[in-house]
Amino acid sequence: MRAVDLFAGCGGMSRGFEEAGVDIVAAFDNWDPAVATYRRNFDHPVYKVDLADVPGITQLLSDEFSPDMIIGGPPCQDFSSAGNRVEMGRADLTVAFAQIVSNVRPKYFVMENVARARNSGAYADARAIFKEAGYGLIETVLDASLYGTPQKRKRFFCMGVLGAPDNFAETRPEDLGADRPMSIRDFFGDSFGLEHYYRHPRNYSRRAVFSVDEPAPTMRGVNRPIPKGYPGHAADSHVLDEHVQALTTAQRARIQTFPSTFAWDGPKTHVEQLIGNAVPVNLAKFVAEYITSYVDASNAKQMEDFNEWLTQHLGLDHRSASDVVSRLRRANGLVPLPAEANERYLNALSASAGFQALGVSIRSQLRRAAILFIQFCEADQQEAA
Repeated sequence: MRAVDLFAGCGGMSRGFEEAGVDIVAAFDNWDPAVATYRRNFDHPVYKVDLADVPGITQLLSDEFSPDMIIGGPPCQDFSSAGNRVEMGRADLTVAFAQIVSNVRPKYFVMENVARARNSGAYADARAIFKEAGYGLIETVLDASLYGTPQKRKRFFCMGVLGAPDNFAETRPEDLGADRPMSIRDFFGDSFGLEHYYRHPRNYSRRAVFSVDEPAPTMRGVNRPIPKGYPGHAADSHVLDEHVQALTTAQRARIQTFPSTFAWDGPKTHVEQLIGNAVPVNLAKFVAEYITSYVDASNAKQMEDFNEWLTQHLGLDHRSASDVVSRLRRANGLVPLPAEANERYLNALSASAGFQALGVSIRSQLRRAAILFIQFCEADQQEAA
């Protein structure tokens, strides 16, 4: 499945989706440190662009990439409990994301944001755009500590499938989480290097010292050292002494489940912000696996429907129909089928190196299977309309 990542940041979503087998073909962001770090860690192109330019981004995605899926997390500071909780200009980018999805019309999309964004006016506007475009939605808040991440971090996800009903999957994503939160020790074993650590609170009415035997609090975009005047808190896991240290940048990145080999670019303040803004890789991987599991099941059903269409509408006998489906699966192995195949798919198949290496007869059979599948998809679309 081909996907593009809008508002990609340093690549937490991209990394998780790639680990789940999704083919990320391009990424887009407008912050130089994010683009520089992303470029160091991925082979596909990353574009520095203004994602508020809805017509320009729409044309670029449609002409150059034709994605099956669009993923992304529009900037969330204006919804964050860490900020002033006032929706301002950046909230408009949530609407821009929805407009791009509506214009490009990929079969699937995933939008991520802070938990409280679900109740915002910007999201209400975006949601209306998704529904008008014909997407069925699953809307959920997931706690990363229940999805392979040693951190209490709640994120809102809106997942969409074109032409599907709301709550399209049989199982809700929140029903697939772990029975208990993951602690730092669960994730790292005894290799983390600390038993207790300091994380600066927003005010001294909150605790600041945490144990590795609990999930970390949410990684924020700043990483402050231990101040001389910290008075201590009754809920601290340990007295603040020489055994308690602030987390290093590398430790924070690993708590976000970035691999230790992930390369960061820029001054420390920018790197800390990139880490704090990122979607945990393992949480993104879970969401990607959730979507691809649904896609796999839907594709299997689509092959069954295609087989039935071949026999009932074209009059093929069962063996001939089965042969066509088998050839289509072989074509899919050369160039993955989009959710709704069209002439562009046939051109991509014909131009692929694997296809060109086949004999003339096999190429003809695969092309015929692809043409029949395109006709099936067109008939299905006309019936749905």
